[in-house]
Amino acid sequence: MKEKVVFVCQECGAQSPKWMGRCAECGSWNSLVEERVGESSAAATAGTNRYRQLGAGGSAKLYADVDIADALRLSTGIDEFDRVLGGGIVPGSLVLLGGEPGIGKSTLLLQAAAHFAREAGPVLYASGEESEHQIKSRGDRLGVGEAPLYLLSETCIERILEEIARLTPALVVVDSVQTVFSMRFQSAPGSIGQVREAATQFLFAAKGQNIPVVLVGHVTKDGSLAGPKVLEHVVDTVLYFEGERHHSHRVVRAVKNRFGAVSELGVFEMTGAGLRPVPNPSKLFLSERASGTPGSAVLCCVEGSRPILVEVQALVSASTYGNPRRMAIGLDQNRVSLLLAVLEKRAGLTLAGDDVYVNIAGGMNVEEPAADLSVVAAIASSVRNRSLADSTAVFGEVGLSGEVRGIPQAPLRVREAVQMGFTRVVMPAVNIDSRDPSLQVDGCELVGVRTVGEALDQLLT
Repeated sequence: MKEKVVFVCQECGAQSPKWMGRCAECGSWNSLVEERVGESSAAATAGTNRYRQLGAGGSAKLYADVDIADALRLSTGIDEFDRVLGGGIVPGSLVLLGGEPGIGKSTLLLQAAAHFAREAGPVLYASGEESEHQIKSRGDRLGVGEAPLYLLSETCIERILEEIARLTPALVVVDSVQTVFSMRFQSAPGSIGQVREAATQFLFAAKGQNIPVVLVGHVTKDGSLAGPKVLEHVVDTVLYFEGERHHSHRVVRAVKNRFGAVSELGVFEMTGAGLRPVPNPSKLFLSERASGTPGSAVLCCVEGSRPILVEVQALVSASTYGNPRRMAIGLDQNRVSLLLAVLEKRAGLTLAGDDVYVNIAGGMNVEEPAADLSVVAAIASSVRNRSLADSTAVFGEVGLSGEVRGIPQAPLRVREAVQMGFTRVVMPAVNIDSRDPSLQVDGCELVGVRTVGEALDQLLT
């Protein structure tokens, strides 16, 4: 047995032959951990064969001769989850689901595994964090019933792979990839080497046996997935489970999907019986909107292929201290600061001595530039203490010179606003000038604006 000692950075995965206080690649302090890699010649031979199993005996195929009948999507039984996956889970795919502790990752996957087991066949749920009794108690609360769901409380990768070969399940769930370990490495579970090895072995199991595998991933304190970046490169789909702990709704967002659209969104509501899909998120986010209140504007944003109406709230008040505060929740702080500068320079509003607070009601996070015009409208409404019409929705991108720029998927946003009962939409004039016939919706007035000043005149008169 010959051992090799390396020091691996737990932040970026860089390796060094000796310990250093600071990683030379990413600059992190005290992040290098000693790892010992040792294997016999027999293990090395087995490892070589294992890494060749995907291409063993394979030959190149003509593009026209490739049959995709085996790649038909399988439904998980949860419509919102299927939407994020691109219409269902693809056989042989490797999916990574990450999120904050306690957000509901295990609950969602246990519900999906039970639905999948009843419709497609047996499912193996391997957990390195809970015992079979703990999983069963949660399953009874969720109403799993008599589904052919196999539970395995195991942290050894080789043991999990043996069970996969024995059961040949239709789906495998591993909760979580940071808790499993391979006997080929002496490092602790969750280290760079162990996470990389786990992802690689589950990838070969998924592709070699055409079994979809779902991995649960931990996140760091800044919200990114823990482990090496290669983990996100190896998997086919990366999903983030988001939501505020004190709000009932949860959001599953796709940031990478080889089989569907990225930035797709699925909305769930956390109840006593588990996660319930929300087919109409706009109704959920606008259900508690107050009527005739200054500082409120309705934005029609698009997440993936789904339009969602959310309420943008703003509060502007005189600062009692010399340094006014700027705070944004659900929006980019730097973007809000940019819009405040545009309002002062191009619209003549005086905000230098005021505290400004902007919030997306309901805990939703909006990142697209189409939210600019609604943020501007909400702030101006609060400054002038004049409310926007309840039947008006707003969207558009604002430039530094005060111009309102066109945005994509305008017809989709307008149709969603009309379905929710809005009769007036203030939007970029560029989108209206495009003469898109799908923009013409009966019962809705489209108001095109070219500058921030025009928008405020239309909204606050």
